[in-house]
Amino acid sequence: MSASRAAVSATRISSKTVKPFSRSWGQRFSQARPTIPAEAPVCHRASRQLHTQPRRRSEAPEATDASNPAMSFPCLDALETKTATLEARSLASGPEPSYTSGATEVYSCKDPLLLDWGGVLPEFNIAYETWGKLNADKSNTILLHTGLSASSHAHSTEKNPKPGWWEKFIGPGGCLDTDKYHIICTNVIGGCYGSTGPSSIDPADGKNYATRFPILTLNDMVRAQFRLLDGLGINKLYASVGASMGGMQSLAAGVHFPTRVGRVVSISGCARSHPYSIAMRHTQRQVLMMDPNWARGYYYDRVPPHAGMKLAREIATVTYRSGPEWEQRFGRRRADPSKQPALCPDFLIETYLDHAGEKFCLEYDPNSLLYVSKAMDLFDLGAEHQHATAARRAERSDSLEAAGGDFSSSTCSLDLPETP
Repeated sequence: MSASRAAVSATRISSKTVKPFSRSWGQRFSQARPTIPAEAPVCHRASRQLHTQPRRRSEAPEATDASNPAMSFPCLDALETKTATLEARSLASGPEPSYTSGATEVYSCKDPLLLDWGGVLPEFNIAYETWGKLNADKSNTILLHTGLSASSHAHSTEKNPKPGWWEKFIGPGGCLDTDKYHIICTNVIGGCYGSTGPSSIDPADGKNYATRFPILTLNDMVRAQFRLLDGLGINKLYASVGASMGGMQSLAAGVHFPTRVGRVVSISGCARSHPYSIAMRHTQRQVLMMDPNWARGYYYDRVPPHAGMKLAREIATVTYRSGPEWEQRFGRRRADPSKQPALCPDFLIETYLDHAGEKFCLEYDPNSLLYVSKAMDLFDLGAEHQHATAARRAERSDSLEAAGGDFSSSTCSLDLPETP
């Protein structure tokens, strides 16, 4: 198009479309606005009350800002109430909840575990549960790997009759047939269900590891699991099985211990984490770490970052379902269409996410979420990455041997690099 024709077209648009529309809309708007007498009361506060109810006088804090009416937001009030409840807990036990049920077996390994990124666990525990009987030649074991936040309680036991997360798939005649197989499910290192993790006590000083805990990989978790198998005298698995993060671990078991794994079952797993997944888990970690109660990981004697955990879980829950499923389950339906829209959860999908976050926020250690999710991001079974890791491990092993077995591990590696 020539410059002259473009100028003509622009002139037509400006004179025939934009200006009349703007002028007409402005006239309509000015005519529609009612004239407010000078003595009319200001009503902007009343309009802000549409989504909620005013705070009760007994609950109202002292006013520090005249522009803040300190109205009640149910979603925020619930967080404040939870914080107050946690603060009121006994100082002897601390506000941080206990995540273990005490119904697991524990294997204590006293031999140091060299980690992929140079850290060392001088000793560690693996908490686990079993179902079915181990046969005479110990050839019928299935190693079951968990998802990110799942515990070893995949099925009910005599010690813990609570239904497990794979209750329907484990048992006599089930997919994992306990009449045929001996099934072991472990709690990963880095977690908080009895295996060594950030909330565990560092034997060097008697304090929680917190963010002094070394960076882990899923490969490290698998190596720790095979230390357990060594301790149980199990030389070869009948199968390695897992879903989600467990599916990734299952693949890693086959790669790192090919002669010790008979079969690999990976459900919803992958051979390396993709950018989208890394981005979503990064967002969850950032939300958690921005909670002031996270205190850079040193919250074990104070209120844990439950608000950050709740929001992180809500973000994660969005990724656990597909768009079509959200549409089918919730659509655009609101919890109560008869009420005015609210800033707090209002649509059914909002109430679902709110419930999922609230249910989870005190069920898993926040530092464990950071470390285990980071381990998922670092997962890569590609040849180039594996060769680089092997070289790094060999160099670190040589340096440790030269230092006479000084197993001092790196401090927190969760900070940002100096350059992007």
